[in-house]
This record gives sequence, structure tokens and C-alpha cells, in this order.
Amino acid sequence: MNPSSQPAVAPLLSVKGLSIDFQGYSQTVHAVDGLDFHVDPGETLAIVGESGSGKTVAALSLMGLLPSATARVRSGAIDFQGIDLAKADAATMRKVRSARIGMVFQEPMTSLNPLIRIGRQIAEPLEEHLSLGRAAVADRVRELLRLVQLPDSEDILQAYPHQLSGGMRQRVMIAMAIACEPTLLIADEPTTALDVTVQAQILELLASLKERLGMAIILITHDLAVVAETADRVVVMYAGRAVECGTVDDVLETPQHPYTVGLLRSTIQLTSDRQARLPEIPGTVPVIRKLEQRCTFIDRCDRSSALCSEGRPAPVSITDRHWAACVRARANA
Repeated sequence: MNPSSQPAVAPLLSVKGLSIDFQGYSQTVHAVDGLDFHVDPGETLAIVGESGSGKTVAALSLMGLLPSATARVRSGAIDFQGIDLAKADAATMRKVRSARIGMVFQEPMTSLNPLIRIGRQIAEPLEEHLSLGRAAVADRVRELLRLVQLPDSEDILQAYPHQLSGGMRQRVMIAMAIACEPTLLIADEPTTALDVTVQAQILELLASLKERLGMAIILITHDLAVVAETADRVVVMYAGRAVECGTVDDVLETPQHPYTVGLLRSTIQLTSDRQARLPEIPGTVPVIRKLEQRCTFIDRCDRSSALCSEGRPAPVSITDRHWAACVRARANA
């Protein structure tokens, strides 16, 4: 992590040098490579990047949900309130998961158990982590339904996931994630596959719950409009690395890494020229099978130079809260 980006107060979560590999039949994929970021108490940190950038893999590592048969944390630390989640055993992770860190997954239809009624699924984290009697659990389940703006009714409690709309299923996922009032909520693409109106409702709900419960949020998304509306700071990821980090205003208004610049240019804007072609970043995020000692964006960058091949770019401080891992930082805006 860039030294100037260290927070003034102790962070709630601090990720340092996190590297995660996936072992295939004949080769290893380096999905996350030396990732650094922190989350302050009560803030919303957005992690942005294309599919394949490593953002969801990083989030799953925080929850101890990486597939043990193929994935391994090669190096690094994940400090959450004095616990190194990268080295925590299964028993420790069971105590942290849901109770202290909640997660809203990208697709609720595949995350909810199709054979278990909604009321029972919301009750499970309460029974696992809190010493509540049956009546208290039932009361808390109904309270959670009201918190996520679902009807407090037997129809909802007795329903199966397929009987609810996409927006209602996502609200159920949120209810389960906040059931034990965690200090950190991870929301992985929480508005995917929802229509625009429902997307706005879900984002407003997350913002209101954050204020009500005093929790921090890690918001994983590819939508820069969502970042602009909801986040305090943003980490931009590319090919398993953090390439830029700063306040939302700094990163969106004065981007310093060519990848961030490309993402912003690729965002649909209302202009008078309806025939204008939407700018795009050529190529795709590479699958890293060999650890790169150079800039991983070099093959897609229109501003690369010989310096970009001479080693992994070091973070360059733009301000005390904004840095970019690019040799041309300060010249890219």
C-alpha cells in the first residue's frame, strides 16, 4: 500500500500483499497479485474492475469461501479487528462469517437454498451466532423483513425463493447478511440482473442500513455510476492488482491510470451526437499464468513506453488519499 494512503485512524479491515492462486490440471492462474487496500469504520469502499480483474475472488477470500481444492492464498495478510483472515482456521471463520462480516452475493437465486422456505433461511444465521429462543428468533426475522422493506407476512416467510421476484430475493439476501448486525458488509454486484428502478431501491436500502447499523460496506461493481452515487473511496483493479485508489471525487474527476481513464471514457453519456461510437478499451483482461514483473495493462495501453516493461509499477502519490500504479501518473488526466 502506498504509505501516504494509510488512514489516520485504525482501519476496520486492512489487506496487505494479498496474492491468490488457482491450480488447474496443468497450470496455475494468479487471480490476485499483491493486492493492498483498507476499509475505514463506517465508510463505503467500492472495488471496480472488469470481469476477470479479481475483485470477487478477493471478496471471497475475506469470507473464507475460496474453493479449498483449487485455490490458495500464496501470500499476504487480511487483518480484521486483530484476526488474520488469510490464516484463520475453519472454526474462527465460522464465528466471523455472518456474525461480524456479512455478504450479499451477486445472484440470489443461486445463493439461496431452493428447497428451504424464506423464513427458515433468514433464521439460520440468528440460530448459529446468537443465543436467542425460538420466539425471539421469530420476532427478529419479522423485524429484518421490515428493515429490508419486505412485507411482514406469512406469505413471505413461507415462500420458496422461486416464488419471489429478483428484487425481493435480493432483499432476503440483505436481511440474512445483516441479521447479526455485522460491522462490515460485502456487497458483490448487488444490483446485477435487476431493472433500473429496483437497482436504485436496493442501493438506497444499503445506504440506509449502513447509517442505521453503523457498518462499513465493500461494494464490488463494474458500474461507475453506482460508485459515484454510493461510495466514499474506490479501488480500481486490473488483472489481479490494484492500479488506482482514492476518494471517489479524485479518481472519477482526475483519473491517473490509463485503465481508469479508459473505464470512464467507456461510460455511456448523453450527448447531442447520437451516432458517436462509444469508446472502448481494446482487448480483454489477461489470464495471468506467469507472474508479471511489468505493467499488466501494457498490451492494451495507448500510452505505454519502455519504462512500463522494466518492472512492476510502484504506486505514485497524487494526493495524500489518491495514488496510481503507473509510471505516467500525473500526466494521464
